[in-house]
Amino acid sequence: MKKYFRPLVITAIVFIYLIIIAGAVVRMTGSGMGCPDWPKCFGYIIPPTEAAQIQWKPNHEYKEGTIIIFNEALKVAHRDFKTTETFTASNWSPYTKHDYAKFNVWHTWIEYINRLVTVLSGIPILLMIACSFFYVKEDKRIVILSFLTLIAMAFQAWLGKEVVDSNLLPYKITIHMVMAFIILAILLLLLFLVQRKQQNVIFPPLFKNILAIAVILTLVQVALGTQVRQYVDEQVKLLGEHSKSQWLHPPTLNFYIHRSFSIVVTLVNIWLFYKNRKLNLELNGMNWVMILIGLEVVTGILMYYFDFPFLSQPLHLVLSSLLFGVQFYLLLNVYKPKKAPRAI
Repeated sequence: MKKYFRPLVITAIVFIYLIIIAGAVVRMTGSGMGCPDWPKCFGYIIPPTEAAQIQWKPNHEYKEGTIIIFNEALKVAHRDFKTTETFTASNWSPYTKHDYAKFNVWHTWIEYINRLVTVLSGIPILLMIACSFFYVKEDKRIVILSFLTLIAMAFQAWLGKEVVDSNLLPYKITIHMVMAFIILAILLLLLFLVQRKQQNVIFPPLFKNILAIAVILTLVQVALGTQVRQYVDEQVKLLGEHSKSQWLHPPTLNFYIHRSFSIVVTLVNIWLFYKNRKLNLELNGMNWVMILIGLEVVTGILMYYFDFPFLSQPLHLVLSSLLFGVQFYLLLNVYKPKKAPRAI
């Protein structure tokens, strides 16, 4: 069963990135409230495909928990019943967690797909936990980290519920994203612990420390970016989706800090790239770091100077998550674990 563990970890990592991509698309399209409740969608396991499905109907059977939009308000059935020719208010309760009572089939299904990807990601993680027990004698950290991944995913699911119930409060969206990075880091650590080849290169202490700083700088830059994104979200609500040229005009102080900080991030990673080449440290991932930073800069320029072209926002977020993943895995390679299992 050991031979399946590493592929399962890789599969789980792929799913985490799919979750990040799906979440970025949800945020870009404004689909976060496509499903007003959680974990179901308008009270259904499979969400509605047309507005008529969530409108009140006479002589229709409703199940407990089904949500409808009636008089521009959300109503939830508090028991199973069949309607008559007239609306009976006693059969329904107001949905009190928020008052967002709109239906857009595209928003609903984009949000549903986001949730579906999250649910499916649990399958490789559960299988991963089962396989991890075969490492219990070699490295107990593998078992512990596998269970920690499941706990973190459960917490992430709860955060998703909190995001919906809060009607997409920006700071909760940010916490939700940061948690995805934490889960990614745990999975990358698991992948490193069971990698087939051990690193034989001796890395200079200065290089290791600067690489650690580079990872921290990336996280800080992501945090600064979320502050800018929160402001943009508020501007979208205030000005509308068709006023893209006004979303960052005038720019905020957070934007200028985020933009200036990117110079620091770039320079630090250029130094690492140069030292990796000069000292022949064989960290091929540094090539990807520079490519990802370049693409991050390009998408940032596109958003600010070309008024947020299509897909520029989710690409910017996904690229930052890829950058963090590559850097964190490189960091694990330069700081060898105290104990590693035998090669498979």
